[in-house]
Order: sequence, then C-alpha cells, then structure tokens
Amino acid sequence: MGILSNVLGLGGGSAAKELIGKGAVIIDVRTPGEFQGGHVAGSKNIPLQEIQKREKEIMKLNKPVVFCCASGGRSGQATRYFKNKGLECANGGGWTQVNGLV
Repeated sequence: MGILSNVLGLGGGSAAKELIGKGAVIIDVRTPGEFQGGHVAGSKNIPLQEIQKREKEIMKLNKPVVFCCASGGRSGQATRYFKNKGLECANGGGWTQVNGLV
C-alpha cells in the first residue's frame, strides 16, 4: 500500500514522520467547519481553496510542512503544489493519521 499511497498522493507514513521529527508545521487543508470538528493539536487551518493566496505566508514559515485533510486527497494536492515551489513538505494523509505521528 505504501507505493500505491505515494502514487495516489494519499500520504501518511515515513516522510511525514521524518518531517514532524524535524519540527514541521502541520497545515490542515480542510474547511474551517471540518477543522472545528477535530484536528491535530497545534496545527494551522488553511483551507485548500486558500492555499495559493496564502503561498507567501506558508513559504515564510521557514520550516518543513506536513499537510493533512480528511483522507489525503486535498493534502496531496497541496503537497504537490508546494513541492513544485521547492518547499520541503509531505502529505500526511488524514488528520487522524498525522495525529498518531505527533
């Protein structure tokens, strides 16, 4: 499943765990309503539809980033976008998966 998850951008696993160990910022790209229903303690909520508008803010964090969402699909989109911008980041998958890594 690991290779399939990487191909599909579903996230989770060792890359996210490694970045969390380096002090990564966790960004949850779900809607504010979803975020209020539960999230990783200390994570930032930046909905996927705001990612491009808030690119400078994210790049200025000067830390690696782990993106998460409900299942890994939206966070996969955010991860691909920011990897293309040169940001050290990983798709953590669902927020509950990431919660288990911190």
